[in-house]
Amino acid sequence: MSAQSHLASLPARCPIDHARDDRKSASAARGGLLKAPVVSGYEAVRAVLRDTNGRQAGFKAEVIGKYRGQARPPILFLHGEAHRRQRSGTARFFTPRVVETRYRELMERTSDALIARLVKDGSGDLDRLSLEMAVAVAAEIVGLTESDIDGMSRRLDSFFSTAFQTGRGKFAEIMSFLLGQWRMRRFYAKDVKPAIAARRAAPREDVISHLLSEGYSPLDILTECFTYGTAGMVTTREFITMAGWHLLERPELRAQFLAADADGQIAILEEILRLEPVVGTLYRHVEGGTVALDIRAANGDAAAVGTCPHALDPERARAPRVTGPGLAFGDGEHRCPGAGVALHESAVFLDRLLRVPGLRLERAPDVGWNPLIAGYELRNCRLAIDPA
Repeated sequence: MSAQSHLASLPARCPIDHARDDRKSASAARGGLLKAPVVSGYEAVRAVLRDTNGRQAGFKAEVIGKYRGQARPPILFLHGEAHRRQRSGTARFFTPRVVETRYRELMERTSDALIARLVKDGSGDLDRLSLEMAVAVAAEIVGLTESDIDGMSRRLDSFFSTAFQTGRGKFAEIMSFLLGQWRMRRFYAKDVKPAIAARRAAPREDVISHLLSEGYSPLDILTECFTYGTAGMVTTREFITMAGWHLLERPELRAQFLAADADGQIAILEEILRLEPVVGTLYRHVEGGTVALDIRAANGDAAAVGTCPHALDPERARAPRVTGPGLAFGDGEHRCPGAGVALHESAVFLDRLLRVPGLRLERAPDVGWNPLIAGYELRNCRLAIDPA
């Protein structure tokens, strides 16, 4: 049965306003750094992502991979057998069982500490709390545990956040490049190098230990840490902030989230992510050149996700084989391996946060656009707690 015929047999939803648009990042959305023909339909985008002859393009890792002395491309740019081998070697760190048994306690402990600080202070920025949450979890999985989490959060934030940076022209570009070099060296010296040394002495169950066992050099490991830093820390930070913004502005959705079981909470988060994919454009080298895959448009394709595709509706009827988040985690061999981790930690943190008595959104975040990941950035999302 085709997507169109399947949806035609389902009752129409969104009866109030068929032009309803709940997206908060749409006004800021733009393309990335690469100029390429655009593919936007859900089925067409998914087909390109699943094309085994296609090659990854775009992302910060493409820039990082140009550093001199680079012996191995990051996992983001591997393909075929090399990618399958590396992916299978790290898959054990992202399985649902491992997330539940090894990382859930960390997620809960970190959430409790961050929220206790928020309650004590009486106010705080959701985007800052989200960053610390995302860094703490990803650092444990990757193996970046020999340095201060708060300091590493600041170092990664300064490197990856670009939407609110100022300065234009050649001089600004040169200064930005030099500053980026300095920040990368600082991240290596303070975070990556100590982690490598500790795992050479005593390997653990994490990504850095695995890379060392595969003969990766310190520069190779630094590149992978930046790749995981983008995928596991930066994007999760933005999503937690976006999901919290939606839930805080809609009391009925907040109540639905808090009343739901674990699967119900994940379903709500997946629908928010479908509507607001953090990475809005993916790029692939295919036969005939490079194409830009418009994830935002694909996730709003009514043929795949049903009527009123821009309305936030966790109970929407989708076409067969269309998952809750759509293509927000990608598809094919490069589908995000940490999808389950990101959703799980978001649910744990937001469930605890939204139960704080008197919690309210004092200031909606500034919405910017980061061209390096073709995604939104949310900053200065101010939370306040009213006294009882």
